[in-house]
Amino acid sequence: MGSDHMHRRWSNLRKVLERSGPFCRPDFEPSTETLQFLLDNCKILVVGAGGLGCELLKNLALMGFRQIHVIDMDTIELSNLNRQFLFHHKDIGSSKAEVAAKFVNNRIPGCNVISHCCKIQDKDEEFYRQFHIVICGLDSIVARRWINGMLLSLLIYENGELDRSSIIPMIDGGTEGFKGNARVILPGLTACIECTLDLYPPQVTYPLCTIANTPRLPEHCIEYVKVIQWPKENPFDCAIDGDDPQHINWIYEKSNERAAQFGIQGLTYRLVQGVVKNIIPAVASTNAVIAATCATEAFKLASSCSASLNNYMVLNNVDGIYTYTYEAEKKEDCVACSQVPKEIKINNPKFKLKDLIELLCERPDLQMKNPGLTTYIDGKNKTLYMQTVASIEERTRENLTKTLIELGLRNDSEINVADITTPNTIVLKLKFLYCNIDSINFVDFLEIDSILQMHQYDYFEREKKEQYNDSRNMHVSKYLLPCH
Repeated sequence: MGSDHMHRRWSNLRKVLERSGPFCRPDFEPSTETLQFLLDNCKILVVGAGGLGCELLKNLALMGFRQIHVIDMDTIELSNLNRQFLFHHKDIGSSKAEVAAKFVNNRIPGCNVISHCCKIQDKDEEFYRQFHIVICGLDSIVARRWINGMLLSLLIYENGELDRSSIIPMIDGGTEGFKGNARVILPGLTACIECTLDLYPPQVTYPLCTIANTPRLPEHCIEYVKVIQWPKENPFDCAIDGDDPQHINWIYEKSNERAAQFGIQGLTYRLVQGVVKNIIPAVASTNAVIAATCATEAFKLASSCSASLNNYMVLNNVDGIYTYTYEAEKKEDCVACSQVPKEIKINNPKFKLKDLIELLCERPDLQMKNPGLTTYIDGKNKTLYMQTVASIEERTRENLTKTLIELGLRNDSEINVADITTPNTIVLKLKFLYCNIDSINFVDFLEIDSILQMHQYDYFEREKKEQYNDSRNMHVSKYLLPCH
């Protein structure tokens, strides 16, 4: 391809990169080298090749980024074709990443898109370290959190100071129907995914014991047929295909039977489709706007030609067109980026390990999935519970019904938590704050008293050594902390 053609092809980018302007960053220097860096050296990772991912790949390739990697473990389904324009009917069943990469490479001369058909967890630190920018177009909060944790783990600190050259910016986009958001994350400097985790609604899951024994909602009936009845009866001798009307009809009929059995109303064919496929409403135009925002931010970060988004943009097209940008703030005690243990306050002396695990899963700022807990007691590592390894789960199952004190944990004890939401271990610090003494009856106190004596009273920040007080119904407060 001739140099004259290349000059004309990127003429619009040259106008931005080869001259200064009022919106340029202070460190921007107009030159021809910036465009050459974008074309030949700047490596971008696109995570997800779905609705957002297809738009992102197209935008990035047309903006001059030619060293692009895309990672996605999914295959193409019929329902993808209405908005994921890099795919065609003949591609159904093929890898999204591979087909998308091949399409862009064939369509745009000089572009080098490399595909990875695998889980993001299958790649190690060295893989992620090679990129200048990571852009996420995901429909999974868990995957977002994992990428966030990985990029934080790549940061280098020298004498407590962050080495800024180790920062790999993360641009995250998300859409649902006519709503969307885009954000720029500079790991270690700005708010990360975990800092604003409570903005994401917890993903809906249904406990197996509920759907099997005491269903109360139409969704419980559908999930029962999907998870239990389908594998048992195997009606079509294959896995469920959410795009196959025969499969959906069978699940709909069986779900109706179960709903009638338990007197549950409101089960519809559309609801069955939504539960089976975990449908997130998608509108092509929303994907286009958010992907364009993400690609533009990547261009600004790579070239310094303009200040980047600071740092969270929301889009709402439900009642017109509305956008708003604000600065999401870092949390001082963020479990991912603060480098300080997250305090967990316990105000019940009979708090059990299973209660702690439930708390970690349900708290909006934690939202863990299958946390595994370990700690150090008397200098020795102790596994409290580990659900993901069958042999360890069986060995530690009895700990679930024990109180934290019975397990040897004390005030300021640190617990290391591993979970699928992050590649790193999260550190929690327990704070025992036993309050409301009058709510503890005498039998409860005797149990607590015996446990504390066994562990030499070293679980609390301070002890209050008082005598039994008959006027307070034999309640004793000598081991209980005041409220703070």
